[in-house]
Amino acid sequence: MTQLLSDELLARIHSRAARYDRENAFFTEDLDELAAAGYLLSFLPAELGGLDASLVEVAEAQSRLAAAAPATALAVNMHLVWTGVARLLRRRGDTGLAEVERRAAAGEVLAFGISEAGNDLVLFGSDTVAEPDGAGGYSFTGTKIFTSLAPAWTTLGVTGLDSTSPDGPKIVYALVSREGVTTHDDWDTLGMRASQSRTTVLEGAHAPAGGVLRRLDPGPNADPLVFAIFAVFESLIASVYTGISGRALELAVDGVTRRRSKRTGAPLADDPDLRWRLADAAIAHDALWPQIATVAADVENGVDRGTQWFRTLVGLKTRATETARVVVDQAIRVSGGSSYFSQNELSRLYRDVLAGIFHPSDPESAHSTVATALLGPVGTSRTESRA
Repeated sequence: MTQLLSDELLARIHSRAARYDRENAFFTEDLDELAAAGYLLSFLPAELGGLDASLVEVAEAQSRLAAAAPATALAVNMHLVWTGVARLLRRRGDTGLAEVERRAAAGEVLAFGISEAGNDLVLFGSDTVAEPDGAGGYSFTGTKIFTSLAPAWTTLGVTGLDSTSPDGPKIVYALVSREGVTTHDDWDTLGMRASQSRTTVLEGAHAPAGGVLRRLDPGPNADPLVFAIFAVFESLIASVYTGISGRALELAVDGVTRRRSKRTGAPLADDPDLRWRLADAAIAHDALWPQIATVAADVENGVDRGTQWFRTLVGLKTRATETARVVVDQAIRVSGGSSYFSQNELSRLYRDVLAGIFHPSDPESAHSTVATALLGPVGTSRTESRA
C-alpha cells in the first residue's frame, strides 16, 4: 500500500490538517490527491482498476493516514467500508454489492447514510421511510446524521423501513444519488472537523432497482451484509484511532527529547516520571496493532468464530478507541503546557481522539454485546439454563 500512500503524499496531507481544522473546512485537496493516487480503489479487483488489497493492508494504510490527518482518514473510511464490504462478499461468492464496485470504479465517492438521531438499533432498524416505486426501486424519506464526506459524496448508501411489503416489514439497503437530498451545513464540532459529517435530509431520494442492495427483516440478522459492514467498519475505525495513538506517542517522544529542565539542566528524557508515562503509553499502544491485524486477517480468511464474532469486533473497536484516548492524554501530560494551545498538534489530536466514543458500537452497547456473549440474554442465565 505504500505505493498509494507515499511519504511525500502523507507529508502534504499532514501539512494541510491544521488549516482544515482551524477553518472547519472539508479536506478537498486531500481527497483529490487520494483519488488521483488510486487510494479509493484499494479494495477493488484488478479488472476494475484496483489492487484487490486485503483488509489487513487497508487497515495498516488507514492507520498511517490517520497519523497524518485523523479527520481525513475517518471520512475516507466511509468510502472504504463500502468497497471493503463489497470485496468481502465477492470473495465469498456473493455479488450483491457489485453495483458498489461498479460505481467506485467509475470514480464515485461513496458515503454512509445510516445513523439516525436517537436510533440505537443502527443496522437493525430505521426511522427513515422506504417507499417502493413499483418497479423494484425505493424512495427514501428521513433524516440521517454523521454523514461523513458530506460535501463530496456522489453515492450515499442508506437504510429505510418498508412497512408496506406483503412479506412483512423490511429494512432496505440501497444506493441513492444527490437528487432529493438536502445536506445541512451544521458540522461545527470539537474535533474531526475536516470530516464534515453533516446532517442529511432525504426527501424522496430515489434508488432504482439496480441500486437496491438488500431487503432484510428488522432486528438482529445473520445476513452476510450485516456482518460484513460491522466487521469492516469496526476494523477500520480501530485502525484510525490506533494511528492517532501512534502519532501522539511520536510527538511526546520528540518533545521530551528536545527539552531540558531549567532546574537541573538535564534533558527531560532523563526524568523518571516522564519516562514512566511514555513507557506506559507505549505499552498500551503497542498492543493495538497485533489485535487489529489478527482480527482483520480472520475476517479476510473467513475464520468461523460463530456467535463470538460480534464480541470480538466490538471489543476491538472499544479497546482501540479507549486506549488511544489514554495514550493521547499521557502524551499531553508529558509534553507540558504548550500542548494546551490550539495550534499545537497534540491539542488537535486530543480533540479528534474523543470522537471514538461515539462511533458504533458505543461503550454501553459494546459491554451489552460482550455480556450477552458470555452470559446469554438477560433473564436466561447459565445457572437457570442448567436447572
